[in-house]
Amino acid sequence: MAGQWVEIEFDCLPLRSLPRLAVPEDASPGFARLVGRIQAALDQHGTYNTYFLHRAKCIFHLTNDPQVGMLSYTFEGTILTDADDRKARTCDLAVTLHGETCDWLTEPVVQWFQESVPRAVMVEFDRYIAAGDLARTEARLRELQARTDESGGFVGMYL
Repeated sequence: MAGQWVEIEFDCLPLRSLPRLAVPEDASPGFARLVGRIQAALDQHGTYNTYFLHRAKCIFHLTNDPQVGMLSYTFEGTILTDADDRKARTCDLAVTLHGETCDWLTEPVVQWFQESVPRAVMVEFDRYIAAGDLARTEARLRELQARTDESGGFVGMYL
């Protein structure tokens, strides 16, 4: 873990990938609440270049020993990218302190790090975008657009 002062993990759901959003009748209460939070994000931010981050955590290391000086936050919410979908533009996250190993911790420090989580997440999301196969995705989208144009605006099933 040398040189890693901030650890960030998240599951990412591109909101444009949701054809419809309804809670299945047999959904667990936890899943139903998640769907409700995703629906709220859709209502507030729309689907254009919007991603829902969940099952997410951010850990700050203040020393080189995880048993001393670690703050762990959980977060969930949306991140919006620029028009080209290449850089995080803004985020709207619910952030909660999950754990800490910092006996000198005070409430202003907790708050300052909590406010730092969205900034750290945006930096990591830019790395997430850069690590993806953006060129291949863009080529696939161009091919799909060409097929759609050739068929008069309709591309059938089994894409």
